[in-house]
Amino acid sequence: MQESGRYVYPFTAIVGQEPMKQALLLNAVNPKLSGVLIRGEKGTAKSTAVRALAALLPEIEVVADCPFGCDPGDVTAMCGRCRERLEAGEELPRRQRQMRVVDLPVSATEDRVVGTLDIEHAIKKGEKRFEPGVLAEANRGILYVDEVNLLDDHVVDVLLDAAAMGVNTVEREGVSFTHPAQFILIGTMNPEEGELRPQLLDRFGLCVNITGVADPALRVEIVKRRAAFEDDPAGFVASWEEEQHKLRERIVAARRLLPQVGISDEMLLLVARTAVEMGVDGHRADLVMMKAAKTNAALEGRTEVTEADIRETAELALLHRMRRKPFQELGIDEGKLAGVLGAHRHAHSHSHEHVHTHSHSHALKSHVQKRR
Repeated sequence: MQESGRYVYPFTAIVGQEPMKQALLLNAVNPKLSGVLIRGEKGTAKSTAVRALAALLPEIEVVADCPFGCDPGDVTAMCGRCRERLEAGEELPRRQRQMRVVDLPVSATEDRVVGTLDIEHAIKKGEKRFEPGVLAEANRGILYVDEVNLLDDHVVDVLLDAAAMGVNTVEREGVSFTHPAQFILIGTMNPEEGELRPQLLDRFGLCVNITGVADPALRVEIVKRRAAFEDDPAGFVASWEEEQHKLRERIVAARRLLPQVGISDEMLLLVARTAVEMGVDGHRADLVMMKAAKTNAALEGRTEVTEADIRETAELALLHRMRRKPFQELGIDEGKLAGVLGAHRHAHSHSHEHVHTHSHSHALKSHVQKRR
């Protein structure tokens, strides 16, 4: 059970699963990270975490009567209709609403995902009539695809294209319609039910492998919190509101700070060297590692990427991009990764520019554990 009535389990109350929480937070601050793929067995709080993230994020302002929930303050990301109304001098009606989680069923067809154009209407009346799909509903929200590995490959392609471009274009018989489709894409899967093709894996910005919590004390804590939530959802949610508020403020501050975060050539070189040493294909890994490190710095309240940011986020960006032999498990050689980053640290400590960054290293990971 993910929810008790209208109450959603608080994000800050989730025990353990730090890499998953970190990947979700990074995407919440920077949707340009192209989403996250969460791989893990059943019952590892995957869907709980996704819904908890949506409840954690600040409300958004939307054009009240727009099917795409356009931002009334951002002309550049508006649908054509909202832009026309604005240019005609109309005052767009506004309202606040919670960020949505839109579920994509495994059986979804391409038409259900992208929406449909009424060609007959376009030919007869000379105007476009568009029936919005899942991508329209998900604009400025979270698109949650459970069992993404069981979806039709072509549908996954369409989703990943829209996630990368931020727009959805539907073309039928020479008639086309485009609307904004900016969303945080979160896919979950159970690897026992089959893998995603490497080309599709690579398109997810971050990836995390999660397993059940093995520490008996933490398992007891999970059961206690879940029972407390089910017995008194309102009371449980209220008891975590202070933690939720702190993390919400931190996300808002990080979003504001992100455009100002810089990365030195030295840190870019470390990113490139890490990608080369770990044997990943293509250049997407370097780009995602850079974006993730910058986003992590913003979450920590800094405007300069440090080695700690790269160390914190490298595995999330590299896990699904490692070259594998057929039938080999998806995984990463953590010793090798630590060695690559450690070798840099050792060389760097002998230079006169040495900066102490270690204190930031586990700030994000310890955030939720403070309540324990």
